[in-house]
Amino acid sequence: MSTSPPLTAESGRMGAGAAGMLAVLCGAIFLEGVDAAMLNIALPSIRAELGLSTTTLSAVVSAYVLAYAGLMLLGGRVADIYGKRKVFLTALAVFLLFSGLGGFATEGWMLLTARFVTGAAAAFMTPAGLALISGSFPEGLQRNRAVLIYAGTASAGFSLGLVIGGLLSAVGWRWVFFAPVIVSAILLVAGLKLIVENKESIAPRQRFDIAGAVTLTGAMLLAAYTLTRLEHATGELSWTIATAGASAVLWLAFILIERTSRAPLMRLGIFRSASLVRSNLGAMLFTGAFFGFQFIVSLYLQELLGWSAFETSLALIVIGMDAILAPLLTPLLVERFGNGRVVLGGFAFAVAGYALFLGMGLDWTYAAMLPSTILLGLAFSLGYGPLTIIATEGIAENEQGLASGLVNTSFQFGAALGLSAVSAVGTLALGDGDSPSERLEALRTALLIPVAATAIGMIIMSFGRSRCADASCRLQAG
Repeated sequence: MSTSPPLTAESGRMGAGAAGMLAVLCGAIFLEGVDAAMLNIALPSIRAELGLSTTTLSAVVSAYVLAYAGLMLLGGRVADIYGKRKVFLTALAVFLLFSGLGGFATEGWMLLTARFVTGAAAAFMTPAGLALISGSFPEGLQRNRAVLIYAGTASAGFSLGLVIGGLLSAVGWRWVFFAPVIVSAILLVAGLKLIVENKESIAPRQRFDIAGAVTLTGAMLLAAYTLTRLEHATGELSWTIATAGASAVLWLAFILIERTSRAPLMRLGIFRSASLVRSNLGAMLFTGAFFGFQFIVSLYLQELLGWSAFETSLALIVIGMDAILAPLLTPLLVERFGNGRVVLGGFAFAVAGYALFLGMGLDWTYAAMLPSTILLGLAFSLGYGPLTIIATEGIAENEQGLASGLVNTSFQFGAALGLSAVSAVGTLALGDGDSPSERLEALRTALLIPVAATAIGMIIMSFGRSRCADASCRLQAG
């Protein structure tokens, strides 16, 4: 196996080997996005066949998010130390096996186990995949193109997963689990042949920071769990406060451990990178706003307008235009204007899209909501990829896995926070009301959260706007 990245030199174009490796990595991140989205559409069918309670059904979704968010940083650091290729392929194999277990589930605990382990596998696979790109493609034009294609594929996976989930659920909900098994197997075989790794990007083998790993994972899991419980805080306030407090204690313990450890799991000095901090905050706000918006739109279309789940997924498919625009248009815009300016454009489109949807009414047609979905498709095309680039630029090669884990964690926590925030605000705004007009007004109030989040994100990212005049400087600007 070659140990150097299969790239062409001066032209900036990818060689066949590089393109093949990128295709496998994009296939994996597309699979992860599709897998997460498909399950949401299949939940009613799963409940009908297995007779699951609402609490268990919600836990099936939460189990994946908790494992994914809680183990992401650990996954990134393990990839740095033990090798991105090895970690990526191992995690993909685990993803395959436990997705299959979910398809054979006959009890709720089997689904919970399958989703938790699948989420854990994704937490190791995702930062390893992004770090393989960052460590294999030279910083600048080649890496920008590769990351933009990768990020566009990731966001498209979630958008198209809603439709794919609807189609598979019509055949049988178990295919929501079996289809990823087939795709994972193909990717695993291709990955064994096509994925190579520059050994210089592997951190020197060192004593593993067990104490840091345990406290970090516990802190992340409890923090993620607290976020998922925010919408139920009025009924279980003491439990929510307890988990938040326990998470805070573990975070403090983790910081103290990392400051004194000779081989820290996460070098705290990485946060001296202003672009890394800024892009992670932007990532949280960007995805938090979108996931909150999607939750609102799902309730609006299905509960107030009477649309089916499949019709709802088709209504949102326009947002998936980023699958085409992100790899084709965004690299040209980044080359011309720089990552910072392109990200600002993405946030501006998002603010406009959410604000336009504030006019939703009980008599709205699809044509009335189409401008918002188009604007959000443009927002993801311009925002997701450049945010990812900014988060990993200027970071040492042996910490690319850590930086990749950080930004992906921010995306996941943003999603959890956005969902909880709009749910809590919508519930508070509705109060005891239950008429269609009152429910509509509550949804409009909740929609202010995505509008505010993207506006704040736009302000944060504006501080990092590149002031470079020449194109090569702009390409690397955060």
